[in-house]
Amino acid sequence: MKYYLGIDGGGTKTAYLLTDENGTFLAQLQTEGCSYPELGPKRMIERLMTGAESCLKKAGISLEMLSAAGIGLPGLGENRAMDVRITETLKEKFAGVSICCVNDVEAGWAGSLGMEPGIHLVSGTGSIAFGRNKAGNSQRSGGWSAFFGDEGSCCWLGRRTMELFSKQADGRVPKGPLYHLVRDRFQLEQDMDFIAYMEKEYIPVRSKTASLQKLLLAAADQGDEGARSLYREAAEELGMMAKSIAFGIFAGEKVVVSYSGGLFHGREFVLPVLEERIAPWNGILAEPLFSPVQGAALLGAFQDGKEQMERMKNHWKHSENGQARQTEEA
Repeated sequence: MKYYLGIDGGGTKTAYLLTDENGTFLAQLQTEGCSYPELGPKRMIERLMTGAESCLKKAGISLEMLSAAGIGLPGLGENRAMDVRITETLKEKFAGVSICCVNDVEAGWAGSLGMEPGIHLVSGTGSIAFGRNKAGNSQRSGGWSAFFGDEGSCCWLGRRTMELFSKQADGRVPKGPLYHLVRDRFQLEQDMDFIAYMEKEYIPVRSKTASLQKLLLAAADQGDEGARSLYREAAEELGMMAKSIAFGIFAGEKVVVSYSGGLFHGREFVLPVLEERIAPWNGILAEPLFSPVQGAALLGAFQDGKEQMERMKNHWKHSENGQARQTEEA
């Protein structure tokens, strides 16, 4: 029997899935995020390996028994020297095991589209898009930097949530549900207390900034027009990422666009706008087939050939329990 491990790393959470060669789920685990820009490469790899070993232990499987592993990591592909260092270290840690190490957006693409041609949008702690066409050509868009990129992500919306609260608090825009939700959540005695709380507890940690999106969603649900407008902006940003890839490698073809990440908890405020933005260039919005961690497992299985990958995928398509728990950030 062959065994495959999928790891979907994120800025907030990391998901692990162990399957056998038939695609049967043997163990699942969710741990803290594994972003090397936040943790540093050494601590990130230690955290990743601890999670992997814990997941395998749940099924009584040792690392040496693995046939292959697919590993999706945030930030991979953005620093060549660091990419080599991380990849080589992981090969040493998984000695004797075939590994496929990619940016986490590619694991999301592999899951949501079943490794078929199309575009995948990730909007969790950060945002990024990835597409692959029939010829095997790929392209990514967005995801440049937390400082000057990540548009449409939960972290981006977290910063915009702070901004909207400040505008509602000082009267630049009318007070809406967000104002009262923030006041209640942080037990603010005065509006200005928000500054010190954010600067000390939230702004230094991307995952905590991203978590503010939950307050924004609650406000949107309660009819806050400012909050709903921010979700529309996020959808428009994601639409631009998808368009750049469609024009780059799909040359006017019809192209399936799928998605994953915590932003889509607010799907009713995001998906209609996104669908509208991709329609003019023949984009077709599609629900994800599988979770990102299943995508990582498929990338691992592909190391043993396309037939093995298809075997697992077909099993999941026809299984009532074929969807692993999503790694939903923020």
